[in-house]
Amino acid sequence: MISVLLGLGSNTNFSGMSSVELLASACKKLSLVFESPAFSCIYESKAMYVENQNNFFNMVVRLKVPDQLSPYALLEEIHKIENEFGRDRSKEIRFGPRPLDIDIEEFGSLVLDDPVLTIPHPRIAERQFVLIPALEILNDSADEDIKKKFENYLKRLPDQGVKKCPDEIQKKFRSFLDYGKESG
Repeated sequence: MISVLLGLGSNTNFSGMSSVELLASACKKLSLVFESPAFSCIYESKAMYVENQNNFFNMVVRLKVPDQLSPYALLEEIHKIENEFGRDRSKEIRFGPRPLDIDIEEFGSLVLDDPVLTIPHPRIAERQFVLIPALEILNDSADEDIKKKFENYLKRLPDQGVKKCPDEIQKKFRSFLDYGKESG
């Protein structure tokens, strides 16, 4: 099995679901398809690159995927989930508002750079909203090399205003996640 880190974000509602509900729904879908999911807490962060938009809710998910699964097959599955929850790349502004964004941050030790996919994610070193929740999850893993790499990235960054969401939001997220396990 290959350990994969995904970064998830949302800053707009879709079909009556809030960003927190969208993140929980995406996590439920990921849990049905992939093994051993681990979910970080949810963090709120200011938008980067295109700043005149709502704050994002972000988190990181660690999954185990089969050795034979290609990163392209994972990307295809991620795009299906994003589309199901309102993502339409043809109508959005790059780095603009979106109901759901899922990025492959790490895919085991794979290094890949082509027109379709770059792994590790090319902007991971500049994003506290990925590094902070990733380190939260990696504290429970044995992957010291990735932890050290992420810690070094984080040390070089100025504060970007990434804040762990209050307990009531974390509980709301977990209740959506737990409800899905019982009913689906």
